[in-house]
Amino acid sequence: MHLYDMLGLAAYFILLVWIGYRSARQVHSSADFAVAGNRITWPILFATLAASFLGGGASLGRAGKAFEDGYVFMFAASAFPIATILAGLYVAPKLKRYAGAQTVGDIMQHHYGSAARLATGLFSLVFCIGVLGAQALAVGTLFNAVLGVDFATGIIAGMAVVLLYSTVGGIWAVIQTDVVQFLMLALCLPLTMVITLQQVGGAEALIARLPEAHFSLMGDYSLAAFLSIFIAFLLGETLVPPYTQRALAAPDARNARIGYSIAGLFGLLFYFVSSTIGLLALVLYPDISADQALPALVRSALPVGITGLVLAALLAVVMSTADSYLNSAAVIFVKDIYQPFVAPQMDERHRLWIERIVNLVIGSGAVLFALYATSIIDALLLSYVFWAPTILIPFVLAVVFDLKCRRAALLAMLAGALTSLLWQWGPFELEQASGLSALIAGVLVNILVFTLVYRRYATKARSGEV
Repeated sequence: MHLYDMLGLAAYFILLVWIGYRSARQVHSSADFAVAGNRITWPILFATLAASFLGGGASLGRAGKAFEDGYVFMFAASAFPIATILAGLYVAPKLKRYAGAQTVGDIMQHHYGSAARLATGLFSLVFCIGVLGAQALAVGTLFNAVLGVDFATGIIAGMAVVLLYSTVGGIWAVIQTDVVQFLMLALCLPLTMVITLQQVGGAEALIARLPEAHFSLMGDYSLAAFLSIFIAFLLGETLVPPYTQRALAAPDARNARIGYSIAGLFGLLFYFVSSTIGLLALVLYPDISADQALPALVRSALPVGITGLVLAALLAVVMSTADSYLNSAAVIFVKDIYQPFVAPQMDERHRLWIERIVNLVIGSGAVLFALYATSIIDALLLSYVFWAPTILIPFVLAVVFDLKCRRAALLAMLAGALTSLLWQWGPFELEQASGLSALIAGVLVNILVFTLVYRRYATKARSGEV
């Protein structure tokens, strides 16, 4: 990289640390650390939410999948922004009914009791650490591919900056850096696509140089494979703790609805941009590995001065997701596990310090996870089995229909988790034998158990007795 590019990248990291330092002065309580005092209006909510879910999977991972399979993976994965739009219209506004809520566990306890809160906290924590590890993996990939830095060193260097500003500044620092990172990715990724599209001779030349299947709806996927991916992305990250936390940080239902819905629409556009970049990389560098598609294009195809800016934007994409999951995991541990079950008399100052310490510990654990994950998308899909098959269905039913049945929620969560784990790692290889993913199997069992138990105790459930 040219000196100008290196200086631009260094300036970006300095800016993040400076934001963290300034944000630390705004954090006086755990509520400031967790939900920014409930003062995030919809334009900021849109920017921080979009920056949070457009991470390594949506950029490097989506480009890599398009490199391998064409647009088909984009069509299948578009289920997530669609789910975000639906959540914005029908679920996010209702989250503002829960005064003082900071986590999914707060809402689950309101409907299903303290045992459901503990189970929610544990499953959410594992899920957040897994997704955070996928983002750490993406950071290492970028440093290695573009700067030639050792993979492990790149992970440690990039995550050290995230740990620094998210620990001292909490959600205030996360949101402010997310806005900066959103502006960078909204400018630089489309710019990268336009520059490289001109290099290959325009859209017609791109289409002519690739297999026709790369532009079809189904590509080489079977219907079962397409639906499996579609459902995984439809449910896998919907209303996960960091995104629910954003809605809870909004001042009212209107801001939550607008911010969420626009973020979903932007996600559809971003998926198209990152997937097109993957196709452009296939034309220009057909012999590289899939996860290197976007980094290789940034390193070799962009002019001096633009390379450093786009690399900073790519790091921004990944780090904005990493900091969100890191902050959320720390808040979940303290609010849903440590305080209610270990130290119920903990004061506000003590809780804030514990959240900061846990932030550091969880970030370190995610780095270790990243060193053993095989790919960014695999790490994400692995993490999804700890959310959709366990918490999502009871959570949505509680918020939308005001259901209250402790037995139904707890048994459904445990049955969904056990099914997913046995389906994916059990001795009978059920996932391969059935062709049904562990996530889908777990969700189906979760719905079935919740429905049967709720109907069994319907009268008592409506009064909140079970």
